[in-house]
Amino acid sequence: MWNDTWAASDVAGRFVGDYYESLQGRVRAHLITSHLREHLPHSPAELVDVGGGAGHQAIPLAREGHRVTLVEPSAAMLEQAEARLAEEPAEVRDRVALVHASGEDAVAATGGRTFEAVLCHAVVQYVDDPTLLVRALGDLAGPGAVVSVMTKNQLAMPMPHVAGGEWAEALASFDEDRMVCGLGMPTRADTPDGLMAQLDAVGVDTVAWYGVSFFTDWWGGRRPAADATPELLATELEASRRDPYRQLGRMIHVVGRRRG
Repeated sequence: MWNDTWAASDVAGRFVGDYYESLQGRVRAHLITSHLREHLPHSPAELVDVGGGAGHQAIPLAREGHRVTLVEPSAAMLEQAEARLAEEPAEVRDRVALVHASGEDAVAATGGRTFEAVLCHAVVQYVDDPTLLVRALGDLAGPGAVVSVMTKNQLAMPMPHVAGGEWAEALASFDEDRMVCGLGMPTRADTPDGLMAQLDAVGVDTVAWYGVSFFTDWWGGRRPAADATPELLATELEASRRDPYRQLGRMIHVVGRRRG
């Protein structure tokens, strides 16, 4: 039986209530949405959001006219999604389907359907071995479908320690791929090349990749979301597309297309 870590100590509630009300959460949401707009098919399209949590990606996409199947293994996170959906107009609610299942089981849980876009954001980092999850993402994608994956960036592992002046820890982290996140949960990181290779192995060709949160995560990610000025968001968006900045973003965002 899947262990619902998000239900322990109300991690789900803290994540939804604290993270998305922080500057860090606002910046990440803005960047991912901006990147997706460059690649997603025109609405209405059939999308699946694997590990979609409380619907912070699915609900805005449903507002734009897309039909979104949100697959989430945590009952606690699904309760958050249901509560947020209840505040939406009926036409938005009708475009979102909630499915209680792990990402690895998403193909069976959605009846073997394929989708025009497959999203999996900030999920791979919580999986010790992502092989089965990434395979499921490929299987969910129809020919030519967009596949969007965001996860923790191994190249940036020293940066949180540097921001805190923890030089011994920073030195030791150059070749590490594991760390405990701000929610107290163990996470794993990938390099951009490593993530792209995993997707290639399941038939997904990389179209573009981005860094996520190069400046604000180190400057003050726990500042309130109101600090996300238009100039700040534009600066982060520009950095997400450019070397060398994208290489050291806290997260990496790879967008690919399923081969026919």
